[in-house]
Amino acid sequence: MASYDSAGAGPGGTDTAAADTSGTRLLAPDPREAAVLAALHTRLAADAEPAGLLDVAYTVIDSPVGRLILAATDAGLVRVAFEGEGVDTVLQDLSTRISPRILEAPGRLARPAAQLREYFDGTRRSFDLDLDLRLTAGYRRTVVQTLQQIGYGRTSTYAGIAALTGNPGAVRAVGTACGRNPLPLVIPCHRVLRSDGTTGGYRGGPAAKKILLDLEAAA
Repeated sequence: MASYDSAGAGPGGTDTAAADTSGTRLLAPDPREAAVLAALHTRLAADAEPAGLLDVAYTVIDSPVGRLILAATDAGLVRVAFEGEGVDTVLQDLSTRISPRILEAPGRLARPAAQLREYFDGTRRSFDLDLDLRLTAGYRRTVVQTLQQIGYGRTSTYAGIAALTGNPGAVRAVGTACGRNPLPLVIPCHRVLRSDGTTGGYRGGPAAKKILLDLEAAA
């Protein structure tokens, strides 16, 4: 957290604080203040869950496809988002659609985070997690559930998934459902390609999709 000091700069410009055009000096973050805030946050997160005050827990982890935002309710993993979607945007959406009682609480996400790291390390080929699919409904939910039939290292097509859902004409709707899959990686929409063999779109971007396909092909 930045601190602000309205006093003037010292003689000879020896003060380490930077002055802006209004004469207000922006001081370097105080590590003691940051440590106190971090400790308060940890205590708040630890107290909120047993008190039933934490509806959505989230954390951010690093991965070969960039930072990932993981969010879970007490029912299970509810959202995996790419950094490009924007942390604030994702949290605002969760606040609107699920509950504003959201807190960074990595403890609830420890198992999903560990399994994702194992996946990227090449030591895990499927996920054993409780999933909360409340962010998808109707035909999109049918598609998302069908995607779980595509095994590690295998691919299908949008037309193939449409046929599996019993609605072979819904190819475009399958593409939309894949693009709005709330749990990419864990529910493998990256394994769906166009009928001509090209990769097609991906919520995390085409580069991320290629990384995932290459990872699984190399195993």
